Amino acid sequence: MKIGVNILNFGPGTDPGVLRGWAHTVEGLGFDLLMVSDHVAVTPDVAERYPAPFYEPFTTLSWLAGITSRVRLGTTVLVAPYRHPLLTARMAANLDDLSGGRLVLGVGVGWAREEFAALGVPFERRGRLTDAHLRDVRAAWADTASYGRRSIPVWVGGNSEAGMRRAVRLGDAWHPLRVTLPWLRGAADRLRAYADELGGPVPALAPRIALKLTGTPVEGPRRLAGEGTIDQVVDDVEQLRLLGAESVVLDPYGGDPRETQRPQAAWRDLAAVAAHLDLSRPLTTEQP
Repeated sequence: MKIGVNILNFGPGTDPGVLRGWAHTVEGLGFDLLMVSDHVAVTPDVAERYPAPFYEPFTTLSWLAGITSRVRLGTTVLVAPYRHPLLTARMAANLDDLSGGRLVLGVGVGWAREEFAALGVPFERRGRLTDAHLRDVRAAWADTASYGRRSIPVWVGGNSEAGMRRAVRLGDAWHPLRVTLPWLRGAADRLRAYADELGGPVPALAPRIALKLTGTPVEGPRRLAGEGTIDQVVDDVEQLRLLGAESVVLDPYGGDPRETQRPQAAWRDLAAVAAHLDLSRPLTTEQP
């Protein structure tokens, strides 16, 4: 199982030096994947959660590809309706090529009404637009004369039933965001049922979970996976492996933009997780 990190490419504390620090921390600790989020227009609804500066994902990942060598690079998630699918296909193919085949393209439908309005994209059609976008991107990549032979994994985000169905039809993996373990166990069963219903393969499971370390255990049914003591977090990762997850992305952002001004706290938490998981070895419970 691969372990990734969602780094913060936005907020008052983020600048090229901090982004470099995130990349070197994630790769240096042995994590497998570095991911960033996506917004184009920082409208008031976006700014409330993810204020400027907001570094555009393809630009940022292209730069980070040049200062890393091993870690994979991805989006969690690219808002598909914001770009023409041929532009997405071209940028993704170029980034994958320039990085030595390290791209993972996570895609979602988006949520910010004001941002959709600013970009002139109908919010109510975002699901259908995303479906068409993914089909067109895959069709473009099939044109090997123009794009080369592309094998970029597509992770479909979204915790809704529509998101799960979209992952079955159009994705290589389903990428749910910040959920509880009991909910995810039930959702994994529904995902398999949708695959049977739609006559497609069951997509891989690649959740993005919280990373919030606490000094005392967090209890109760609303505890997010990845929230609690280091032992709880390590056990959550193991439970996800047993559930069949092929990748898990840790998300250290707690929702306060001021966190971007003190990334060292998140880096310490990542170091603790890396040490407990022993990322220098494959993540498995099998005995040698």
